Amino acid sequence: MSGEVLHRHRDLWPHKPVLRRLYGDWYREIVAWLVPGRTVELGGGTGNLKDHVPGVCCTDVVVVPWLNVVADAQRLPFQSDSLANLVLFDSLHHIENVSLFFDEAQRTLRIGGRIIVMDPYISWMSWPIYRWFHPEPVDYTQDPLVLKPSQPERRPFDANQAVATLLFERNRSHFHARYPRFSLRHVRRMACVAYPLSGGFDHPSLLPEWLVTPILGLERMLERLGRLLAFRMLMVIERQS
Repeated sequence: MSGEVLHRHRDLWPHKPVLRRLYGDWYREIVAWLVPGRTVELGGGTGNLKDHVPGVCCTDVVVVPWLNVVADAQRLPFQSDSLANLVLFDSLHHIENVSLFFDEAQRTLRIGGRIIVMDPYISWMSWPIYRWFHPEPVDYTQDPLVLKPSQPERRPFDANQAVATLLFERNRSHFHARYPRFSLRHVRRMACVAYPLSGGFDHPSLLPEWLVTPILGLERMLERLGRLLAFRMLMVIERQS
């Protein structure tokens, strides 16, 4: 089932020009935060990061022909201190035990290495959309760092869209206490207008392609109201000595 979703998204990609434009801008921002060295994407999905980062190792938990490695973020098949960057684009909230991933990130990243995360952000504006019009749940009662027993019946696309908001906003002090070697270098609350109007992969776009550029200009001004309006969150986390 999960492989079928990725194949469907990859087939839709050429027919979603507004979504391609938005993702292209986000990928370029991710690239700007990368440090030199080996870069691995976890939850690579449709493999679009390859267009922006030559040599990136794109991984996922399902087998699809355009990715490089099958890998579980909770048990990374990489040597200790061997990676410069770990990129998670719309994948952190799909990880069953987030603490196992951060343990693995702490092991595999060299000093100065970075985790770059793009994930849903739960604002006053985005909450009703994510809650009522998106198939993935929003659960604020969950502590993402509490280790849960593995569920054999769990599917790769099961998720909690509130994970990033809980970790890096509501419970940020808890994260820092658990992982003092990780420094949160950058947080950006973004995607206030264009992304919800784009329809994502599952709905028709309500935004004409010619209107994307002015809307993105407006969004930059609206980001100061990100806690109220944003639909996405970009985090850059650096491993310290």
